[in-house]
Amino acid sequence: MTRAVRATGPSGWFAAPAVLLFGVFAIVPLFGVAALSFAHWDGLGPISWAGLDNYRAAAADPDTRTAVWLTAKLTVVSVLFQAPVSLLLGVFLAGRQRYRAVLGALFFLPLLFSSAAVALTFVALLDPNFGAGTALGIPALSRDWLGDPQLAFYVVVFVIGWSFIPFHTLIYQAGARQIPAEIYEASRMDGAGAVAQFFRITLPLLKYTIVTSTTLMTVGSLTYFDLIFVLTGGGPGNATRVLPLDMYLTGFRSYEMGQASVIALVLVVVGLVIALGLNRITGASRMESEMEGS
Repeated sequence: MTRAVRATGPSGWFAAPAVLLFGVFAIVPLFGVAALSFAHWDGLGPISWAGLDNYRAAAADPDTRTAVWLTAKLTVVSVLFQAPVSLLLGVFLAGRQRYRAVLGALFFLPLLFSSAAVALTFVALLDPNFGAGTALGIPALSRDWLGDPQLAFYVVVFVIGWSFIPFHTLIYQAGARQIPAEIYEASRMDGAGAVAQFFRITLPLLKYTIVTSTTLMTVGSLTYFDLIFVLTGGGPGNATRVLPLDMYLTGFRSYEMGQASVIALVLVVVGLVIALGLNRITGASRMESEMEGS
């Protein structure tokens, strides 16, 4: 895009309110957290200089180390679960048939519910004594899903997927509908079936949609808190104590605000590195220039 074309675009002042709000509610608190990570503070008493003590304490804390591992595991498993399901549902719902529109409305219902409401509902459904398994008379379902350390983590992954797959499905549906129908018609005339069209047309043309959705899934996995807090509270034991939950428990249960600030900074840095890394590795940073050159 040339400078002359740029000059005809909207003024940068239109972004001023958003930039101002982002600065007040995101950047300023972030600097406060960075400063607090070098201090001792229990949340009520005086603040004292701690140097790098909080960083050493966080690195040596076994609960935080476990939380780092669980967060990485949760991120990988969530993306592996959500990405293919969202992609297939999005491509399916991109069809113009009326029954697909009805199914789409049903699939998108979880977007209307708050994370706390979803978590409370699943806690009730998965209750080993009064949940869905007992109500339906199915012994295999009457397990202590959230009380078993071997099962609780994967139940959390499933509930997170149930909550967020509709959002990513919506992204894929919008992307798939942008693919010109003439391409599919030409491929059908050449004898391509539905499977060949999916792998040779749909997937390549959804490349940047996949990058966007995967980046949102990956970075979003670092922010899961309220849903897990209501579902398990980090338990049983530390089986679902991911970093956001570890940050909360360190700050508001152990009253170590400085150490909790260190965990918060780690989450911010890791999130930025992952987002920028995915953008560079997948070539999404070239998308804008390609669109400008079209």
